[in-house]
Amino acid sequence: MGPSRQIEIPVCPASRKTRPRASRMEIYTKAETLELRRKHIGPSCKVFFPKDPIKIVRAQGQYMFDENGEKYLDCVNNVAHVGHCHPDVVKAAAKQMELLNTNSRFLHDNLVQYAKRLAATLPEPLSVCYFVNSGSEANDLALRLARQFSGHQDVITLDHAYHGHVTSLIEISPYKFNQLGKDSKKEFVHVAPSPDTYRGKYREDHPDPGSAYADDVIKIIEEAHKNDRKIAAFIAESMQSCGGQVIPPAGYFQKVAESVHKAGGVFIADEVQVGFGRVGKCFWGFQLQGGDFVPDIVTMGKPIGNGHPLSCIVTTRQIAEAFGASGLEYFNTFGGNPVSCAIGLAVLDVIEKEDLQGNASCVGNYLIQLLKEQKEKHPLVGDVRGVGLFVGVDLVKDRQKRTPATAEAQHIIYKLKEQRILLSADGPYRNILKFKPPMCFSMEDAKFVVDQIDEILTDLEEVTAANIGNGLPTSTQCKQKVPTKGAAISRETDAGKKMGFALKVTKCLAKGSEHEAQLSNEEQECMMACA
Repeated sequence: MGPSRQIEIPVCPASRKTRPRASRMEIYTKAETLELRRKHIGPSCKVFFPKDPIKIVRAQGQYMFDENGEKYLDCVNNVAHVGHCHPDVVKAAAKQMELLNTNSRFLHDNLVQYAKRLAATLPEPLSVCYFVNSGSEANDLALRLARQFSGHQDVITLDHAYHGHVTSLIEISPYKFNQLGKDSKKEFVHVAPSPDTYRGKYREDHPDPGSAYADDVIKIIEEAHKNDRKIAAFIAESMQSCGGQVIPPAGYFQKVAESVHKAGGVFIADEVQVGFGRVGKCFWGFQLQGGDFVPDIVTMGKPIGNGHPLSCIVTTRQIAEAFGASGLEYFNTFGGNPVSCAIGLAVLDVIEKEDLQGNASCVGNYLIQLLKEQKEKHPLVGDVRGVGLFVGVDLVKDRQKRTPATAEAQHIIYKLKEQRILLSADGPYRNILKFKPPMCFSMEDAKFVVDQIDEILTDLEEVTAANIGNGLPTSTQCKQKVPTKGAAISRETDAGKKMGFALKVTKCLAKGSEHEAQLSNEEQECMMACA
């Protein structure tokens, strides 16, 4: 599909209208807000672009607006699934809130209607729902279900995986616990290689990478049994997000599920990032593996409520009854309340009414095509991978060695911010540009952002060529003085400034942020001086 093909694509309501200045929506100035945040919000709660954070006061569709009315194109917010502040979702929430909001111990039609609608999107025998309030709650409850059903304790997870912020999930998230030191992995946690066919041990030239990666899981199970340990669950995102936009190879989930079932465990598919039609071809990411694969438990979050705190676990009747057989009641004060269910129903209605799954397929294919054209043009682009509106661009310094271009990725993110485009980088080396925008993202949006990336990559490559031609060593760093208050920063030429930034932070990898590399004070000063 190319840009000349005429395709009718749903457009989020009012997404193209001119917006009024938003300053009247502010209680505090940006500086005051930042100061109050530093005073009252925990220091481990990070912001995007820490040296110059954006203050957002409103949003609509695929756009966000700052306190000055400046419009930003949102390329990364998969929580606002059907578009920020979709009027149908807002109306459904307000209407139900005017009538009733209470807990699920009372009968209410919204709860059962929503459960029925969700179950209808899933293959049999997935039919029993537990409603909670976040992806972390959903995955935590999924572990409880798996352990109660199997009678076992151990969990197999994927390298670089992230499944949530509560203690039980930090324990099974290498993306997080690896930051705590080499002894941070618990004895009951087993880490399987990420099924990454670009950077992993079995790559695109392997005849059957799915089976090869699954064999590694089998070896983990065998080793666990030798040590008198038993597997309760294998958990994986249907496509890894924080792990680097990794799409599992064909047959991987089927073979893993077969082995885990033989060991008495269950397969948990984490759809918190990629569910609800984002992949275009299917409603759920795990369905990309084929109709012969059905997980035992599916967890949902982020997009399910379009920004409202809502999540869900769907499992089989057999597992649900085993959980109930413990004699311990499961009750969640807010899980499945009438307002949340009304919002969830509205989200499903909008996805269907505006054919957002079809939009994800059309626009996603076009975005991937445009990005692959960039790969042909720019040596910094090592790989483009994705399905629907879940796309990753793996940036490399050397295509043969596949050396991660971490600094260049950060440079691109900051340059895009200057163009009022919000994108982020992730993966083990923070070198992968990740696209997961609201589902009303248009072909015009895709063309606009890729054109900007093209310009930034061109500038970077011109600077690199100029510096190499001038005989500058690759270790050259941005020549600057870390300023005291009010001091001027010495700068090189425009070309030197751009390259200096990239070289200065090349070795700056992830240090705890889910969204972007954390830079030292000196590196941040250089970034602001040279970006």
